[in-house]
Amino acid sequence: MLKRFAQILALFITVSRATQAEVLIVADEFPAMQVIADKLKRDENLETKLVWQTNLPPALAPFQAVIVYIHKELSAPAEDAFIEYAENGGKLVVLHHSISSGKRKNRRWFSFLGVALPEGELNHGGYKWIEGVDFDLVNLATNHFIMTNKLSYPKCISFASASATNSPRTLPVFTLHDTEVYLNHVHTEPHELLMGLKYTDAKTGITYAQDRAGWAKRAGKGWIIYFAPGHTQHDFEDPNYGQLVVNAVIWRP
Repeated sequence: MLKRFAQILALFITVSRATQAEVLIVADEFPAMQVIADKLKRDENLETKLVWQTNLPPALAPFQAVIVYIHKELSAPAEDAFIEYAENGGKLVVLHHSISSGKRKNRRWFSFLGVALPEGELNHGGYKWIEGVDFDLVNLATNHFIMTNKLSYPKCISFASASATNSPRTLPVFTLHDTEVYLNHVHTEPHELLMGLKYTDAKTGITYAQDRAGWAKRAGKGWIIYFAPGHTQHDFEDPNYGQLVVNAVIWRP
């Protein structure tokens, strides 16, 4: 009898482990994503699977969240898999260069995300990336779980986005150093704005205040969460930014 009970218990544990929700990370630069995988395991006891986009599991639906961190070309099969996952109820966390100029040629990606990267000069609204800079990340959603859970903002600044019509607000910020800033992302449909950026160009003295550095958006039955920072492993090692990514994964809409 005891032997039979032990067998049933072992089977139950095996099935429980097999069905435990995991987080899938799809990347083409792995050291930065290993930082997130380690933090998810250490802080939330969440298992992760890190794969190339050419090695996607047959089905993404079992994963609690799918993180996309793809610098180079986004393949059509991966693009379709991510869209299907979110629209069928999954949580898709899109990071940094997963929205970048190289993805303009993808057939569905930008329309699915509700974004555009205009071509042209920066001072005429064209999309631009600038490396080796410091900039502030601004909490635009001070009551939102993603922007508050286990975060510590060292200072507050006055902030009003160039695209907003409201008066400046005093909002919490933290700063990323020696990283890459993305400017002039355009939203082609409504998004829930989570994070803005404030960056002063050392060459021109122009300050850019934009509200597109982090957002959430419904996608069918699921969600997309996007964060613009993440140029190197160093960004994800920042306690606040690493926590933001974890918060997106564990957030329950």
